[in-house]
Amino acid sequence: MAKLVSKTYGEALFELALEDGTLDTIIEEVTVTKQAIAENGDLLKLLNHPKIDKEEKVSVIENIFKGRVSDTLVGFLVIIVQKDRYNELSAIFEYFLAKVREYKNIGVASVTSAVILTEEQKEQVKQRLLQTTKYSQFEVTYLVDKSIIGGLVIRIGDRVVDSSIRTKLQMLAKDLRNATV
Repeated sequence: MAKLVSKTYGEALFELALEDGTLDTIIEEVTVTKQAIAENGDLLKLLNHPKIDKEEKVSVIENIFKGRVSDTLVGFLVIIVQKDRYNELSAIFEYFLAKVREYKNIGVASVTSAVILTEEQKEQVKQRLLQTTKYSQFEVTYLVDKSIIGGLVIRIGDRVVDSSIRTKLQMLAKDLRNATV
């Protein structure tokens, strides 16, 4: 059910922003709003409080966000509160941002290495990803995990390319165990 809610509302926000020609503005506002809500747990507590009526919750949302984000996003947040979907807000925003990335042909990758990569190495990885995928841009998160010993582990969605030394050693050990002498 939660997936359906996030898809329905996220899709609606995306279509509205696209129709109004305000997609880039809404992307920035959603990112900032998502972060603000995540950092302020009291707001979700207030929205979840059963003794506070919807009108007061709507008023709080308008007081916080009106003048800071577009009327489109404020109106969207008001609808979310009126429909009691505020618990799904993070998932809705995630769906919206994923839809934007799909629309703009932006890939999301996680690259794990044993050591911190230099800027030049990061750029080489990014260029290689662009060459070998259908994406025109990439948002890359770089992580360090010394346990992989060397090489890289690259995740794009549900695809994983593991060229780490740790994995190669594990495969070699498995092959040696299965070898007949």
